[in-house]
Amino acid sequence: MGGQPAMSSGGIDLTNVTITYDRHPAVHHLSGRIEAGSLTAIAGPNGAGKSTLLKAIMGELKPAEGKIIKGFTASDIGYLPQAAEINRRFPISVLDTVMLGAWKRSGAFRAVGRQDMIKAGDALSAVGLEGFERRPVGSLSAGQFQRVLFARLLLQDAPLILLDEPFTAIDARTTRDLIDIVCRWHGEGRTVVAVLHDFDQVRAHFPQTLLIARELIAWGRTEEALSPANLLTARAMAERWDENAAICEPAA
Repeated sequence: MGGQPAMSSGGIDLTNVTITYDRHPAVHHLSGRIEAGSLTAIAGPNGAGKSTLLKAIMGELKPAEGKIIKGFTASDIGYLPQAAEINRRFPISVLDTVMLGAWKRSGAFRAVGRQDMIKAGDALSAVGLEGFERRPVGSLSAGQFQRVLFARLLLQDAPLILLDEPFTAIDARTTRDLIDIVCRWHGEGRTVVAVLHDFDQVRAHFPQTLLIARELIAWGRTEEALSPANLLTARAMAERWDENAAICEPAA
C-alpha cells in the first residue's frame, strides 16, 4: 500500500497505571513511554497482563489508577485482537472483511468509494491473497485469515497499530510475510506495539521491549530488556503470583 500515514507527533505515556479485575491487579503501577514511530514488543510469561495492557492502551479497559495519555485519536488506531476473540463463523466475504478498514474514513452507513475498493484489492495483493475477494472467511485457514486481518489494517492506514499475539497458531511462511509488513510499517514511521510470547521473534525484529510480569520488569532496548536476569525475574514473579492476594490499594 502506498502513501504515508497521517503521522502524529505524540507517543503513549503511561503513569502509575494499574488495571484490575474485581480490584485484583492484572497490571500493577506501570509507568513509561512508548515513543512515536517506535516498534515495541510487550513480552512476558503467560498471565503477565500483556493483552490486558494492550486493551487499556486501545481504550477497551479503563485503568483503576493512573493515566494513559496517547498522542493519537481513536481514529488513528488500528487494532488486531487475538484470533480467539474473533468469530469467523459470521457469513462475510474476504473483501467485505477488508473493507471494514475503511469505516473510520467513510462511516458505517456511507457507501464505500471506488478508491477504497481499489485499495482493498491492493491490500489483499500485498498479503498474498489476490483472487480471494469472494471467499467466505469461514473457509480460510488460520494463516489465510490472519492475512485478511492484516490487509484490513493496511486499508485502515493508521499511524498507531496495536497487535495482540499476531503470529500465534499460523504457519511459518505466513509469519515471515506478516513480520515483513510489520517492519514496513515501522519503516514508514508508524508506531507499532505487539504482544508476543516468542522471545526469538522479539529479539530478531523488535528494537524495543516492555517486559512485564503484572509489574514492570524492564523497558528499553530489546537486548537489555530480555537479559537472562530479567527473564528469570519475570518467571519468578509469575510463578509466585497469588490470584487470591489482597485487593490492590491505591499507591501513596
